[in-house]
Amino acid sequence: MKTIQGIIPVMLTPFQANHEIDYDGLRDLTDWYIHNGADTLFAACQSSEIQFLSLEERIKITETVLAQTAGRIPVVASAHVGQSLDEQVEELSAIYQTGVNAVILITNRLDCHNQGTKALKTHFEQLLARLPSNIKLGLYECPAPYRRLLTDEEIRYFAEFDNMLVLKDVSCDLETIKRRVALTQNSNLTIVNANAAIAFEAMKAGSEGFSGVFNNIHPDLYAYLYKHKHSKDPMVQELAHFLAICGAAESFGYPNIAKLMHTKIGTFKYYHSRVMQEELLTKYWAVEALLDHIMQASNIFRQKLKLTPYSVAG
Repeated sequence: MKTIQGIIPVMLTPFQANHEIDYDGLRDLTDWYIHNGADTLFAACQSSEIQFLSLEERIKITETVLAQTAGRIPVVASAHVGQSLDEQVEELSAIYQTGVNAVILITNRLDCHNQGTKALKTHFEQLLARLPSNIKLGLYECPAPYRRLLTDEEIRYFAEFDNMLVLKDVSCDLETIKRRVALTQNSNLTIVNANAAIAFEAMKAGSEGFSGVFNNIHPDLYAYLYKHKHSKDPMVQELAHFLAICGAAESFGYPNIAKLMHTKIGTFKYYHSRVMQEELLTKYWAVEALLDHIMQASNIFRQKLKLTPYSVAG
């Protein structure tokens, strides 16, 4: 069964004023995602700032999200940042032990030196031999430290494994997504697009949902788009255009811009990150005004679509 699909937010990590993790804020954020249309949560991912978190923190974040979710929807996690095979076995085994529904492998960690298909397959098979035999897996073409897209041959290879459940696609190319959907049609491997610009067309082409960063801003609107992807209602196309344009704001200091929104609606208190050292409002002129426009326009769409305005569960 293809169960890791739909609206899959790449989760933020809230921090306290001293840059320690705000676990109360993380619990409220978890509820916010679920309350606003998430079908699966992706904890300990790039948006969680895993390159700037200790393994202990990555594990505790995952455990916190799982406990707060309490089985309401699936949770997947990665925490896959190590260079060596031994480091990666330790990371992935620890995430597996948390009880997540799938452990997500980062493709550039399967081929750290970008040596090609043979190196990727060899590393994956070495990992697989040392991980629990019943582990459920997924793949993520994470852009950091470099974007390692999978070839068609590699897609076919991974689709042969019954325990490989999902690919977070970062090709940002509609024709590639169509091809990947066809290649995985008779497998357990689900393709989920992560690019806002092509989100609607990708959904119609067989991407089973959306896992882009603006699920941290308006996941409920993406959920509506996914549910109505085959609708002829002009409002659905209008929404698709709006969401695509909003996605361009990712370049204005993400993840801090998404965290700023959450401070505005009360999910958590601070919008800083470990990724971005500069003050968001100083580095990106008028970014708060831009965010306010996005939030206001999002609520206008909610009114038109008879959805609930921004809210924090509980």
